[in-house]
Amino acid sequence: MDDLGHISQWSAIMAGSLAGMVSTIVMYPTDLIKTRLIVQNMLEPSYRGILHAFSTVYQQEGFLALYRGVSLTVLGALPFSAGSLLVYMNLEKIWNGPRDRFSLLQNFANICLAAAVTQTLSFPFDTVKRKMQAQSPYLPRCGGVDVHFSGATDCFRQIVKAHGVLGLWNGLAANLLKVVPYFGVMFGTFEFCKRICLYHNGYIVSPLSYKLTPGVDQSLKPQELRELKKFFKTGKLNSRKPTL
Repeated sequence: MDDLGHISQWSAIMAGSLAGMVSTIVMYPTDLIKTRLIVQNMLEPSYRGILHAFSTVYQQEGFLALYRGVSLTVLGALPFSAGSLLVYMNLEKIWNGPRDRFSLLQNFANICLAAAVTQTLSFPFDTVKRKMQAQSPYLPRCGGVDVHFSGATDCFRQIVKAHGVLGLWNGLAANLLKVVPYFGVMFGTFEFCKRICLYHNGYIVSPLSYKLTPGVDQSLKPQELRELKKFFKTGKLNSRKPTL
């Protein structure tokens, strides 16, 4: 970190990638169960619900079956997490202005663009992952997958053989309709909450913009800023352990 506590772009990208990998690995079994519940035949369901699906997959296929395709998810999370952060952090060049001065609409557009680009790049991993999650010898027609394979590499090869290279991007449009606004709302809310905190602590004049409060030293920490305000009002430091 530098003197102001900021980290470099590549450090942020690495942190974001690792965070994406850890969260993906921890929550992966729920993602597999979701896929199984989606693809099952509702006229003759193999699973009665979430808990029954967990129990059935574990008993019939073993614990590792809950992590079938996780390696592809991790590989896909790397370009998605790193790419989205990289695109988002360099969009200030498009707007010809510093990122911390963007409007709410600009932030929303930036995030949507970053999510769309990176989701498109990482979507082939998601396609193969879904097919690996759905395929099971214990389900009717092996889970209803349109190609049969013995592993991740073979799955890539069979999809390209059956549908061509563009088959790896089947369903991309529908996925973008979900992912793009999702990340736009999530990161847009994050930026707005950050502005509320900055406004509450006296660094900016309004939570609707990043316009700095005149006369405020932006290098002061929140506690120091509050103590300084009290000092100018009362002429003394009321804190038991002043940081100034």
